[in-house]
Amino acid sequence: MVYTFNLKNKVILLTGGYGYLGKGIVESLVFHEATVYILGRSESKFKAAFEGILSESSELHFVACDIISSESIAEAFRYVYGQEGRIDVLINNAFYSRGQSPETMKDEDWDFGIDGALSSVFRSIKAIIPFFKEKGSGKIINVSSMYGIVAPQFEIYDEFPQYLNPPHYGAAKAGVIQLTKYYASYLGQYNIQVNAVTPGPFPSESVQQSGGFVQALAHKTSLNRIGKPEDLAGAFVFLAADTSNFITGQNIVVDGGWTSK
Repeated sequence: MVYTFNLKNKVILLTGGYGYLGKGIVESLVFHEATVYILGRSESKFKAAFEGILSESSELHFVACDIISSESIAEAFRYVYGQEGRIDVLINNAFYSRGQSPETMKDEDWDFGIDGALSSVFRSIKAIIPFFKEKGSGKIINVSSMYGIVAPQFEIYDEFPQYLNPPHYGAAKAGVIQLTKYYASYLGQYNIQVNAVTPGPFPSESVQQSGGFVQALAHKTSLNRIGKPEDLAGAFVFLAADTSNFITGQNIVVDGGWTSK
């Protein structure tokens, strides 16, 4: 059998799919003919983000889900399974956070950020396991960050303190990489692959209004530019497709060479 990047007949769940990077990932998955369910809290934001696609495709759907709640996650998974009779891929992309200061952050803000970027991933993985075990296969793709691998280069933020990466974010994203390896090892016996994608500098459109900050980020990469959503989307198509069926426990870094310098 020849494995391809065709995602036709694949049912893919993605949390946090209508943000800047999530939108790019979803557009690529739909282009490759996947059936995609975006799990999120705001249907209005979903409709606004995908107005063009929704008018052309019947394979993109929204399901209300709040990743802060295990029951909300489980209910969303049950709904999709009831609609499709199968789930093939789960992409854990959503997170929530608050607090920024490395010195004055409140304990409750630290806890909230760790929950939003790490514990929420654990809740989603735990909830999808019964569906994948029953099916005899499945793919989980977690989203980490380059700051889960290396510390921020703080000189970049000297002139742009408003963009300083908070301490709990990198700590949680490092945990996502370890969680990926843990569940890849644990779930391999059930033919379930678990991998991570680690984006580098992909500042949002609003952040890109600060040309000086974008230039500072670009200079830290080997390619001397920031990433675009389409630079990241291919990694998710690859990991969701059958062509990656023998890949598990890996972390694909898409950072323009930032962490290799």
